[in-house]
Amino acid sequence: MQEILSRWLESSAADVQLVEHPVVHTIAEALIHVPAMPGLMVKNLFVRDEKGRRHFLVIVPFDKRVDLAALGRLLPASKLSMASPERLLQHLGIKPGSVSLFALIHDSVQAVELVLDEAVWDADSVQAHPLRNTATVALSHATLLRFLAHTGHVPRILDVPAAS
Repeated sequence: MQEILSRWLESSAADVQLVEHPVVHTIAEALIHVPAMPGLMVKNLFVRDEKGRRHFLVIVPFDKRVDLAALGRLLPASKLSMASPERLLQHLGIKPGSVSLFALIHDSVQAVELVLDEAVWDADSVQAHPLRNTATVALSHATLLRFLAHTGHVPRILDVPAAS
């Protein structure tokens, strides 16, 4: 899939900027190791409902703390919690630390619901890991739209509730 994504980026997105960097697992590490580049830095949460029937990729600005209970009421979905690494691998084909919107390329059956914070949707460009946490891609909003059309995912745009 890494090669498929690379080919898609090369053929579909002339406005993409990719930078290599040391491995990053957290936002704190990314702030240290990812060179300055265009685009909104984001945080990606892979969550599930109480029964594990619904899975969500929630993308918010990097500094937003998400109130999962309030988000669950908005969706509606019961008792949202972080999904396990096993579920992440099963549904998005990646391991923790590499979660990004590009992982949706593995979800050909659209089993994962995409939730984008309004600030992410409104950004001129956003940053995302290209299925590995040793690089970051800055992509324009137009390229984001092309990627989502390619995967068939329709985002739910919300003012994702912040934790206090």
